[in-house]
Amino acid sequence: MFTNLPPVTKALLIANGLVFLLEMVVGAPALSIFMLWPLQAGGEVFSSGIGFMPWQLLTYGFLHDPTNFAHLLFNMLALLMFGAPLEYTWGNRRFLAYYLVCVAGAGLCQLVVTTWMASQGAPVGPTLGASGGVFGLLLAYGMLFPNQRVMLLIPPIPMKARTLVIIYGAIELLLGFTGLQPGVAHFAHLGGMLFGWLLINYWRGKPPFSRSGSRVRRF
Repeated sequence: MFTNLPPVTKALLIANGLVFLLEMVVGAPALSIFMLWPLQAGGEVFSSGIGFMPWQLLTYGFLHDPTNFAHLLFNMLALLMFGAPLEYTWGNRRFLAYYLVCVAGAGLCQLVVTTWMASQGAPVGPTLGASGGVFGLLLAYGMLFPNQRVMLLIPPIPMKARTLVIIYGAIELLLGFTGLQPGVAHFAHLGGMLFGWLLINYWRGKPPFSRSGSRVRRF
């Protein structure tokens, strides 16, 4: 099955896997400069000597905690499940552009949240993981194939893709505002979905990007 995957989805899977192996060999701290760090007032940096750099808005999405293989596994399963059909539908370039926009958009939302937390004196650290991009793919799958039935792993319940998107979005919103699951970047997940929704509506010429009198590709 892996040999039949579209090229961008395959490349993303390989890249995340290789970076994970690199983290296991050299240790995650050696790659800290590629994690997403909050902004600090006055341009200060954290005790690690590292602060926010622009490239982190993309590079953090290829890093995972080397002690938490399950995080990588579930992200890559979701990338495989939702990414391949989206790439076959959109084509390589549009799919890659969409995924990277979701990763960067999720990073921007997380940057706002963690920077605010740091300004309040709360202990914050770097963000890493492909979940923001994956949640963007989930949103896109639900918009393009709303009636396609999908099966959850935990619990194994079949449901329509549109229903799955609504449930996951509601859960992330609840957990983000209540703090019931600390240590997880819930607002980054929501940010990936938000920027994915904005980009799809831009491509479709729908609000808030309506383009009257222009031909818009529908999908």
